[in-house]
Order: sequence, then C-alpha cells, then structure tokens
Amino acid sequence: MIEFPLPIFGFSAFSGTGKTRLLTQVLQILGRQGLRIGAVKHAHHRFEVDHPQSDSYQLRMAGADQMLVASPNRMALVTELDEAEPEPRLAELLRVLDPSSLDLVLVEGFKRERFPKIELHRPSLGKRLLYPDDPDIIAIATDGPLTTQPCHIPLLNLNQPDSISDFLLARCFGRPGKPAPVVPEFGQG
Repeated sequence: MIEFPLPIFGFSAFSGTGKTRLLTQVLQILGRQGLRIGAVKHAHHRFEVDHPQSDSYQLRMAGADQMLVASPNRMALVTELDEAEPEPRLAELLRVLDPSSLDLVLVEGFKRERFPKIELHRPSLGKRLLYPDDPDIIAIATDGPLTTQPCHIPLLNLNQPDSISDFLLARCFGRPGKPAPVVPEFGQG
C-alpha cells in the first residue's frame, strides 16, 4: 500500500468511462468547500503540456531534460524520461507534491497500484468489473445495475458527483454528509 502523509484516493476504470469528467466535477465541488487538492493523472502515451509556440517547449525541444516554468500564478515542471527505463510508479510521483500545501490527493488511473480507489463502471460499455481482482477498491460508482452485486463495498451513482464528493469527505475527514447509498438511483443526477 502506498504511504503518503495525506489521504490519497484514486478513480480507476477502463478508458472511455469518464474518469477525467468525474474528477473535474469532484475537484470543483471539493474546491468550493475550501480543500486544497493535489491531482495526479496517468497518461498512456506521449503528451505535451506546453505548445510548440511557447518558450518552454522550444527550450525542452532544444535539449533541456528538466524544464521548469514559473509565473506569479503557476509553476510546471516537465522532466524528460528515458524510454528504456520503467515507467515511474505512483509513489515516486507523489514525492514531487508538497503535502504541506494540500489536504487531499486525487489520482486518475494507476489502477494496478496499491492505494484506495473508487472504481467507475458503465455497464453499457461491456467491460468487466475491476473490484473482484483489486482489494483496494473501496466503492463502485456506476450508472446502471451491476450483474454482480458487491456485498462489502458501497455503490455510488456515477452521475451524482456531489454524492461521490460526500463519500470522499466522510472517508477522509469524517465530515458529515449524505451517507453513501447502498443501491444508487440511476439516471441523470
């Protein structure tokens, strides 16, 4: 199990389930409550955080192995990794965060890592459930009835980000909120 000085929770699912959309909604809800949240996202391919017209991109393309960009409002660090080396593990990536300035860390992806996760599941996509093979899944957020009902973890409505946020608040900080429903009401929330 990954150790970190703050609560850390992941959103785990197959591609196309809506992890980023839900995480965006949950971040907005928790941010309105005054929480400072770190986010870590797993990407499966090469990606660019800056664009070809930016100075940082040009400096990185010119050979900078680490490119730090800073302004009065934000800072970003881009580090080029050797493709021959193994992909960084979540625990390594968490060391880049400053826990003293955060209350909670939410993670998108990293479904094979050992840390508490909420599985997102859309039965209409025809994908299998992850929870039977992952003991770190603490709840399932779904938008339809499941063929196999888990008896030991709560079901949440994938279309109700407020309820999912309440579940996280209760789990992380013991804050009162709406109890996690045993059987979600499906449909738009």
